[in-house]
Amino acid sequence: MLRTRFTEAFGVEHPIVQGGMMWVGRAELAAAVSEAGGLGIITGLTQPTPQALREEIARTRDLTDKPFGVNLTILPSITPPPYAEYRQAIIDGGVKIVEIAGGNPATHLPYLKDAGIKVLHKCTSVKHAIKAQQVGVDGVSIDGFECAGHPGENDTPGLVLIPAAARELEIPMIASGGIADARGLVAAMALGADGVNMGTRFLCTVESPIAHAVKEKIVANTELDTKLIFRTMNNTARVADNAVSRQVVEIERGGGTFADVRELVAGARGRKVYEEGDIDAGIWSVGQCQGLIHDIPTCADLIARMVREAEELIAGRLAGSIGEAVAR
Repeated sequence: MLRTRFTEAFGVEHPIVQGGMMWVGRAELAAAVSEAGGLGIITGLTQPTPQALREEIARTRDLTDKPFGVNLTILPSITPPPYAEYRQAIIDGGVKIVEIAGGNPATHLPYLKDAGIKVLHKCTSVKHAIKAQQVGVDGVSIDGFECAGHPGENDTPGLVLIPAAARELEIPMIASGGIADARGLVAAMALGADGVNMGTRFLCTVESPIAHAVKEKIVANTELDTKLIFRTMNNTARVADNAVSRQVVEIERGGGTFADVRELVAGARGRKVYEEGDIDAGIWSVGQCQGLIHDIPTCADLIARMVREAEELIAGRLAGSIGEAVAR
């Protein structure tokens, strides 16, 4: 019942993808998602060097023989990572699916295509999704405003963005942002998506390599417990509501620039949150869907539950509602 264009094109059992999260997308999590029938994603730049990424790919392959992917996020930087070397590590590792986020995927497509790799590109607008299709990606992930991390600057929620993108695209599309359970999966498919991408939900699983205190905080939080930072810099990011993010927002309201918040938002501080469980050590990404998360399951239990409940929703409640409407 849940076979879609995405599962067929990318060779996965269920239309559920684990987001490529910085410091989180490691072998154990990616392998657990893939073993459960979803698409696990290693985050390439979490690894400090291309050689370390080669080793992480090998570790993942030791843990699963199912398809998994690697995320390569391309962002402006004074000293950019050696993207070509990371790309080659992916190719040498025999990975067959790459998720590109941030910059234009066109630079990397010829190399990846020549290696028989399918490319999924993350977009935050219909315009960018159409452009990605035009340059030749195999699928897109469309991020609604509810998502963690960078939702773009259009503030378009998934309920509008997903069908707007589906109307324009011919390639498979998965939906991101605000999805944490079977209801989100079924809704996304009803809106025209071929699957879903979940970051926050997989952040809060047994195999997620972050401190248990952070997982417990996600369970305790509501949909109101996020902050939008960098709004005044046209680089909006959705992060957890904590002492640091509140301070960043106040500095921005007072006319502060990036230089004024640089130390507060340093990546090393955010990594400390995940590794040590100090919730207020730095900023850390989390989506509004944390308000829908009430447990810390294994990836296998989470995916099995989502698929089962999605099938029950489609065959039961929705089919019954349609039947009653027709009868009336």
